[in-house]
This record gives sequence, C-alpha cells and structure tokens, in this order.
Amino acid sequence: MSLPSTPEQFQAYLARYSQPDEESVLICVRGSGAIAGLVNINSIIRGRFQSGSVAYAAFAPTAGQGYMTEGLASVVRYAFEQLQLHRLEAQIQPENHASLKLVRRAGFRQEGYSPELLYIDGAWRDHERWAITNTMIDIAPTPPHPTLPER
Repeated sequence: MSLPSTPEQFQAYLARYSQPDEESVLICVRGSGAIAGLVNINSIIRGRFQSGSVAYAAFAPTAGQGYMTEGLASVVRYAFEQLQLHRLEAQIQPENHASLKLVRRAGFRQEGYSPELLYIDGAWRDHERWAITNTMIDIAPTPPHPTLPER
C-alpha cells in the first residue's frame, strides 16, 4: 500500500475516499489518539454483489501490539452493519505472514490463489485470496442495502 507523502498526494487520497465506492478508516490508539494504522475498503460494488476489497497498513511504532487486529474487526463490523455489505475480500502476497495472520484472526477464510494478480513494485505479484461474509460473524441482522434486487 502506498500512503500519501506530499500535500498533493494527501488531497488526492481524501478525494478518492470521499467517493461512495471507497472508505478509509484510521485505526487510533485509545487514550493518546496516535494513529496505529488504517483500513481501506476499496472498490465497493453494490447490486447483487454487495462487496468490497480491504487493504490495510500498520504504522511501525505500534505494529505487533494488536491495534490492527482490533481495528480490522471493527471495520468488518462497520462494513456489514453500517455499509450493509455482504462480503469483504483481501488479496495478500503469500510471503506477507503478518497480513495472513491478521485476516485469519479476523475470521476470513482462504478462497484461492491468483498468480500475477496485482502489479506491485514493478512486477506482477501472486496473491492468496481471502474473504469474509456477514454470515460468518456474530452480528445482528441488518436490512439489505437499497441497491440489492428483491430477486
């Protein structure tokens, strides 16, 4: 994940995540308010799919302290309860062990393997595909999103 490093990039980031098919959530430390990381829900598709793709990043000073585990769990609940999504997906490079452990802790299931899925750092990279649906966690039923067809 590339984070904005200039004022112009930050403005573009804010513009992107003000769109209805994108969400970005900061994960903050209780008490201090320090930013521990972020979770993005990208490419939200409505209609029959009701799905989004998650991407996340932990910031070095707080990495490995559980903030992303709690944060991702909160974002999953937000996606299902508030955004009324049915499914979230995560694409993870196989050697990213910390990220794989994070989605496992959040309840995602592995659904497949995609060779050369995403272009990262100058090359097409293989990814494992992970997903979670609103029926896989203990949440109160929510009404369907208005864009979900009746049949």
